[in-house]
Amino acid sequence: MSPRTGSGSSTAARVIAVVADIMAFIIILWILMYLLDANRGNDLVQWVQDSAHWLAGWSYDLFTFDEAWARVVAGYGLAAVVYLFIGHAVAGRVRRF
Repeated sequence: MSPRTGSGSSTAARVIAVVADIMAFIIILWILMYLLDANRGNDLVQWVQDSAHWLAGWSYDLFTFDEAWARVVAGYGLAAVVYLFIGHAVAGRVRRF
């Protein structure tokens, strides 16, 4: 029997993709909570907001739309898309090795 090659890189690629998905999910969850006017006094909502703010710290105030909801969707949404794109691109590269 020959050893299976690439199984370690496949596992690493899967982990990278899942982490990117979780990061994007948290950000998208915050966007939905914001748009649906979730109770910010709730501990779960506060945790999601703080986590999304930390994850999207580089982009959440990047755009200066007049409407607050547009700033949240564009700023946080950009971070979610970037995490998904870069995470899955890196996972694809790792999977090839």
